[in-house]
Amino acid sequence: MAINTTSVDAYLRDGCGRCDRYRTPECKVHPWTEALTALRELVLAAGLTEAMKWGAPCYTLEGKNVVGVAALKDACALSFFKGALLEDPDGVLEAPGPNSRHVRYLKFSSAKQVRARRKLIQALLGQAIALQRAGKRVAPPAAEPLPAELQARLDADPPLAAAFAALTPGRRRSHALYVSGAKQASTRATRAERCAAKILAGKGYTER
Repeated sequence: MAINTTSVDAYLRDGCGRCDRYRTPECKVHPWTEALTALRELVLAAGLTEAMKWGAPCYTLEGKNVVGVAALKDACALSFFKGALLEDPDGVLEAPGPNSRHVRYLKFSSAKQVRARRKLIQALLGQAIALQRAGKRVAPPAAEPLPAELQARLDADPPLAAAFAALTPGRRRSHALYVSGAKQASTRATRAERCAAKILAGKGYTER
């Protein structure tokens, strides 16, 4: 299935193209079309440039990603690429997952809710744009200790250790998370061995 990269209008009409529900009534975009359209209007009014990336609408400032809109299973959302830097005194922003470092979601269940939270949306968009103009970046996390089994595998193979050191921090972290996710030491050791080929290929664990 080809990811939809044609236009936001096509996305709202047909979906993202990431699964076999593309262009069917079951597509997860369809329940949120009205809310997504309302979000689109607010984001465009803030002066951002519209594009399609990764099968979803993305909005940029001078070519840099600022915010996207997303259709989720139980809601739709504004996705702030540097959301971790936004001031959020009321705690309305959510991380997409437990390991999310940068992105934060503002979720909606209806177009009515989008309209009711218009001022909040505008304020967060203003913050996000100001952060991008100022060139602010989310600080990288402090280095985390590697799982003992992965460290042992690296220590036993200097070329592998050198390849691991050459990976980006995110790729190194993906291997550490994969290995540490196992409860048994024997399983962690097996996972560390599985990581070796991708490490030598310069890839994170989840990359194909």
